[in-house]
Amino acid sequence: MQPGVPLWKLAPTRDESGKLLCDFMVLIPRLKMQQPAYIGRAQSWIAGVLNRHQEVVFANMDLKLNLLWVSHRYRAGLMLEIVSAIRQQFPEAVLVAHNTR
Repeated sequence: MQPGVPLWKLAPTRDESGKLLCDFMVLIPRLKMQQPAYIGRAQSWIAGVLNRHQEVVFANMDLKLNLLWVSHRYRAGLMLEIVSAIRQQFPEAVLVAHNTR
């Protein structure tokens, strides 16, 4: 990864078959202020949630901004499933943007 390259330029916009991907961002306030062990456990837990969904093709946690970016193949309700699961562990998490293309 190169410094200064915006994430929206790095995240894929199409899957391997050329279909447009959807994406969303989740803000997890104050995550970066936690102890490193807590952050590691949080990242592992979120990865576990994302790994349960084969439609997820890209994810990035930006700790500087406390933002999780997820790109996925479209499936009705998928974004809400993932955000709801994250909010069970992190009730302060907020869906801040999404694009269903």
